[in-house]
Amino acid sequence: MIQTKAYAAQSPETDLAPWTFERRAVGAHDVQIEILFCGVCHSDLHQIRNEWFPGIFPMVPGHEIVGRITKVGDHVKKFKQGDLAGVGCMVDSCQVCYNCKDGLEQYCVEGNTQTYNNLGRDGAPTYGGYSNTIVVREEFVVSVSDKLDLAAVAPLLCAGITTYSPLKYWGVGKGHKLAVVGLGGLGHMGVKFGVAFGADVTVLSTSPAKEADAKALGAHHFVVTSDEEQLKAVQGSFDFILDTVAADHNIPLYLSLLKTSGTHILVGAPPKPLEIPAFALIPGRKSVSGSTIGGIRETQEMLDFCAEHNIVSDIELINIQDVNQAYERMVKGDVRYRFVIDIASL
Repeated sequence: MIQTKAYAAQSPETDLAPWTFERRAVGAHDVQIEILFCGVCHSDLHQIRNEWFPGIFPMVPGHEIVGRITKVGDHVKKFKQGDLAGVGCMVDSCQVCYNCKDGLEQYCVEGNTQTYNNLGRDGAPTYGGYSNTIVVREEFVVSVSDKLDLAAVAPLLCAGITTYSPLKYWGVGKGHKLAVVGLGGLGHMGVKFGVAFGADVTVLSTSPAKEADAKALGAHHFVVTSDEEQLKAVQGSFDFILDTVAADHNIPLYLSLLKTSGTHILVGAPPKPLEIPAFALIPGRKSVSGSTIGGIRETQEMLDFCAEHNIVSDIELINIQDVNQAYERMVKGDVRYRFVIDIASL
């Protein structure tokens, strides 16, 4: 067993605090990674507060992991000691169902094994990246380029692939008008990928103060959704809307902005069920869809694309001792655009 230092929530009512635990020894098909950086995702906060479902405590969050491989199992083929590597939102799946065989491990019929707050196939709880090391089977580890800022790469393992995957699936690109709802950790990556794919990108936001940031990220247009005149000007104009908002919001309002046969893609996860009247969909043959992360193959594709096009997340690097304050700021939207923990501070 491997002694591991971490920050954990002992219950939904407690802050994250130092904790030590044991990870499994490196098996024949495993790699051990010294974690260098771990992104802070809004879902980390949802889960330690039990806002989605009952959690497994103590809970060590973190599924945007970048580090260096320190040990490999005897049967590992893709990696060697010293390689830079990443781990995202899942660390295992059945690997034999039709989705897994098609590179869609995120939709494993049996359910994939999440990087934290889940039970592994051995029945033991999984613990995430707010820690100094992790052991993962090689099939769920991705290669990380040394061309990019490693700290800024970390959020690509969740925020990056969560926005890249649906844009690729729906073929968003040249000739399409894409609107991105929300300019946070997910939204700013949606803008970067939408622009890189050649789409005409508009940011829809409740905050006029974010216009300069949206344009700096590459957005072609900016619409303040509380301004009736601005909304009227874009009625029925978008082919796709990428909705990154994790709070309750007015979905029918955004559906009115879609063209006929347009698609509203949910990647944010509001805690309450959506309310969508039938007549927000029927008259324009409009669709509401959802998407989660990508599979391992697509995640590697995304990382390679980012290395080729010099795309990373905009981050604020923090010490792990400041993570609880970072959560408070994240709830207020006070981050441009993703916190990343320097695990050396642990």
